[in-house]
Formats: sequence, C-alpha cells, structure tokens
Amino acid sequence: MIVVESLSRYYGDFAAIENLTFQIDSKEVVGFLGLNGAGKSTTLKILATLLSPSNGKIEIDGTDLESAPVSFRSQIGFLPEEPPLYKEMTVKGFLGHVAQLRGMPPSEFTQRFPTVIEQCHLKGKEEAVINTLSLGYRKRVGIAQAIIHNPKLIILDEPISGLDPLQIAEMRSVIRALSTNATVLLSSHNLNEVSETCDKLLILNNGRLIAQGTTAELASNLSESNIRIEAELVGSRKDIEKHLSEIEAIQSFDVEEEREDSLIVGIALNQIQPETLVPLLVERSIGLRALQNAKSELEEIFISLTKGGSQ
Repeated sequence: MIVVESLSRYYGDFAAIENLTFQIDSKEVVGFLGLNGAGKSTTLKILATLLSPSNGKIEIDGTDLESAPVSFRSQIGFLPEEPPLYKEMTVKGFLGHVAQLRGMPPSEFTQRFPTVIEQCHLKGKEEAVINTLSLGYRKRVGIAQAIIHNPKLIILDEPISGLDPLQIAEMRSVIRALSTNATVLLSSHNLNEVSETCDKLLILNNGRLIAQGTTAELASNLSESNIRIEAELVGSRKDIEKHLSEIEAIQSFDVEEEREDSLIVGIALNQIQPETLVPLLVERSIGLRALQNAKSELEEIFISLTKGGSQ
C-alpha cells in the first residue's frame, strides 16, 4: 500500500504540488489526471524517487520512502513520457543493458526476459533495432525497461500519448496485465482510456488534489452538487440563452448542438428535480421539445472539476 500525506513541492514561491494526501492499495491501477501544469508529472517523479519533496511523507508497504535503502528503491520502475531508449540497439540488447545497470546477473536476465517480452506484447521483436519500430512498439520497449527487474511499483508518465486508437487498445491490455504482480500508477490526457484502464482516478488541479475515486464515485459526488439534464429548446439562440441566464435554479448551461429551429442544451440545476424546470421555461415562453437526464461521462466530470483551473 502507498500512503501519501501532505506532499508538497515548491520552486521558490511556486507550488508545483501542495498538500497532496491519498492512499493506493497494492496491485491497483491508478490514473493521475489533470490539465497541463496540474502537478501530475511532479507527483510521479517524487514517487519514483527522482525528485525530492519539499514537505510531506510517503510510505510504501510501511517503509518511509525518504529513508528507504537503495535495495528498496530498486523495487520501483519508471517510464517517463519520452521513453529512455538507445535506439541503435536491438530490443534484447537494450533490455540486457538495462538489466546489467540494475545489477541483475545474466542468468536472472535470461530467465526474466521471455516473461517481459510476453507481458509487453513484444513477441517477434526481440532482435529488431529499436529505431525501426513504430511509436507503439517503442512505448512497449519503454515499459519493458521499467519492469525488467520485476518491480512492485510501476510508474508510467503519459504511456499512451501519441498513440493511435489501435495502439491505445493494445497498450491498455499491457497495462492491465502489469497489475497482476505490481501496483501501477499512470498519468494521461486521454480521459476515456484512463477510465477503461484504471481502478481509481486522482484528479489534480493547480497542484492540488481536488477529487479521487472510481469514475462511478466521481460521477455520484458531482451529481450531489447539481443535477444535469439535456433539453431541446425551441426558439432563437439569443432568446433562449437570455432566458436561461435569468433562471436562478440553473447553475450553468452550454449549447451542445444548434438545429434549424431549436437548440440542444446541457443544463446543470441547483438541487431541484428536472420536472421543476418545465414551468420556469413556460413562464418565459421557451418551447420545450425534449427533456432527459444527461449522461455523466468522464470528460464531463473532469471539465466540471477543473473548470477555470488551467495554467
């Protein structure tokens, strides 16, 4: 289990992250989400022991990370956003080199190598020169170097950035398989894929942890503060937006689609039931053609939580 308490990292007066507190269970796949500059990479680098925190405490399986011996830190594998590869080497030659740097005896590498190749879906690419591989395969080689020493904690910074949909699906399979024997932490901007891949999500904004939980839990927490609906309203856009802005029960709204004589509008209500909105619309002569609950997708949750927080 990973326990993080009041974790902060400052650069002068600037807080890259501040007072992060969370727990992660063993063999969970956890996604760190946030806009650029939210603090995701900083947090992961601290957990990978590549960056020292300014304040706070981290324990992994009861061991304080700051005072952990080198032997304990060797149980962590890290993949930065740009895979650290020697592209002129073959896949096997590169992984053998990394294993040697990590102090693995040749016999141990020989025994471990086939497992890593299978886990990272690199079968048939063992003797390929890395520079000849596609981005998707290079990302897999990057993961392979992070797990060659069979770590308990695997940290992946943007492992699916730049990949096409097929490569993303394959990478999802690779990442899920890693959690069989290790805890996996990853950051990503691909919200839907993170939802498919991770057991839990941690959402950061301006260096602070603003939400955590499963997608279902985040959606439930969001719905407690407002009720979201989708309505088809008849009339001009100017009149509809004017009247909606005057209704106090509406927390916010956005036009999702503009049709010939109507608008599809997403509406967040302040703790009232959708049917209560109908007479308020009628009072203002807004025609209502359809009304239904809006589906809370991960992107909607993310945008709602981080609105106005980009740097």
